[in-house]
Amino acid sequence: MITVTEAIATPGALKRLADEGVSIWLDDLSRKRITSGSLAALVASGSAVGVTTNPSIFQAAIGSGEGYEEQLTDLAVRGVTVDEAVRMMTTADVRDAADVLAGVYRSTNGRDGRVSIEVDPRLAHDTTATVAEAKQLFWLVDRPNVMIKIPATKAGLPAITEVIGLGISVNVTLIFSLERYREVMAAYLAGLEKARERGIDLSTIHSVASFFVSRVDSEIDKRLTALGTDAALALKGRAALANARLAYEAYEEVFAGDRWLALAGDKANKQRPLWASTGVKDPAYKDTLYVDDLVAPGTVNTMPEATLNAVADHGEITGDTVTGGYAQARADLDAIERLGISYDEVVQQLEDEGVAKFEVAWQDLLAVVAKSLENKGVDAR
Repeated sequence: MITVTEAIATPGALKRLADEGVSIWLDDLSRKRITSGSLAALVASGSAVGVTTNPSIFQAAIGSGEGYEEQLTDLAVRGVTVDEAVRMMTTADVRDAADVLAGVYRSTNGRDGRVSIEVDPRLAHDTTATVAEAKQLFWLVDRPNVMIKIPATKAGLPAITEVIGLGISVNVTLIFSLERYREVMAAYLAGLEKARERGIDLSTIHSVASFFVSRVDSEIDKRLTALGTDAALALKGRAALANARLAYEAYEEVFAGDRWLALAGDKANKQRPLWASTGVKDPAYKDTLYVDDLVAPGTVNTMPEATLNAVADHGEITGDTVTGGYAQARADLDAIERLGISYDEVVQQLEDEGVAKFEVAWQDLLAVVAKSLENKGVDAR
């Protein structure tokens, strides 16, 4: 198998994907990836032009302990709290990754070269605290190419508007439903309008909307399998792609409207759709499904390394696989609904589970760091 680090000599599918207008971001970060030069190699080869992180990624990275011992010792000596220790370690990694990607950031005028860091997931339902956390993270990382991740909960929507209105670039995460996606785009436009009122240069503000893919199939496929009819089984593996394609249709509509055009005249940037959760969870499906079949201009696809390797090795990039599929996408979701599977119920469940999973990962991370500090003779406070 061709790995991403060999893509310099064999650009293949990754280059074709980029040529179609898709920005490839890596959905992973660890200190070892930075210090080993792995991230720099991906960037140099053009295999990745951005990085996304989340609480689960940091839990895995810091939980391994590799590369963090010296900083943990320093933090223990200072007697910091567990929360502060986690914040110092995660922002240090994001800052260093941002430096690796600084050249891409400059060469793309801020469009790519981005590194995302998420607000504390325990704040997902608290607007005021989310805004305060976003401002603090932006200040701590202290790099222009950082993006602050804010979940697309009801409480997150006004936070998105306020943070964008302060001129801070945002990665909106945990989007599952088409209705919520439209609310996210409206929140972004409102934030741009606030920023314009404050005299902020709109060309400096960027945003992506992370629309989650594979988890939709995982949940709906489970329900289709339980039904067990031929009609139900024939629809397996179709919901996630249909949902994402209709999201892109909504994006095209919103960013051709009068409200957007007024902002575009002031050099605002579109909020690009980002396909997240693109690692295939069902081994019955091709491992590049959520890349090959979600190619559209002006999008981002953030991939775990295994998916990135798979695309580099045998991805089938055949051009735009989104914009011609709107009618079929609607037909697929309608057919699923007619079988008694509620779209609204599924996407709300996925949002609730997504927030909960990140909160659990964060709590696990705090526990790991607390134990490390205690082993160094410092009581966790």
